Amino acid sequence: MKILLVEDDKNLCRAIKSQLSKEGFLIDVCNDGEEAFLCALNPKNDYDLAVIDRMLPVIDGLSIIKAMRKKQIQIPIIVITGMSELDDKIEGLDSGADDYLVKPFHIRELSARIRALIRRPSQTRELASLTYEDLTLTLFDHQLHCRQKSLLLTPKEFQLFHLFMSSPCTILSRSLLMAKGWENTADIEPGNVDNYIYFLRKRLKSAGSRCQLRSVYGSGYILEVSHD
Repeated sequence: MKILLVEDDKNLCRAIKSQLSKEGFLIDVCNDGEEAFLCALNPKNDYDLAVIDRMLPVIDGLSIIKAMRKKQIQIPIIVITGMSELDDKIEGLDSGADDYLVKPFHIRELSARIRALIRRPSQTRELASLTYEDLTLTLFDHQLHCRQKSLLLTPKEFQLFHLFMSSPCTILSRSLLMAKGWENTADIEPGNVDNYIYFLRKRLKSAGSRCQLRSVYGSGYILEVSHD
């Protein structure tokens, strides 16, 4: 899962990132409100959860949360703050936060609250998946499922599988995959795409899927059911 961590205390930020990274989370860090505002509202970042400090330079945390909710970004959000009064907690939750953790706190408690929010059933999560034949791609945890097997994908593998499973039985050109799968295409070559197709094929084989990524000479690749 990909988490946005917004905290201006860099020592605390490093400690949180270190612990969550050990638990297998992918962490993007912002140390001021302006940077966090841009990251949080950019749909390309595709975060699964956010941990946001309330008191930040430039733009405060609650303003960021309100902007996210206004833009229909419904990921779970935990506010971390030194403001412990009841009215402060109510204001934070009413602004769109799902949880409110007062400093100082133990990082293990933050980890437990993150896991609790991840486990929380929601209509959004139930619908947040793509399915084609025997494959299901769950968007909130970046896993590829095939029958009883589940594989955790790297961020790039997830992006590419998302493209193919959004348009199955459709030829996707290398140029389209480069444009959609990489933010900066300046240093990307078609060979990079071919390398990742190789990785994706290994994933399909490992999952035991009936699906294949077939090369279409001169055109690109297509996700379809193998008839072998």
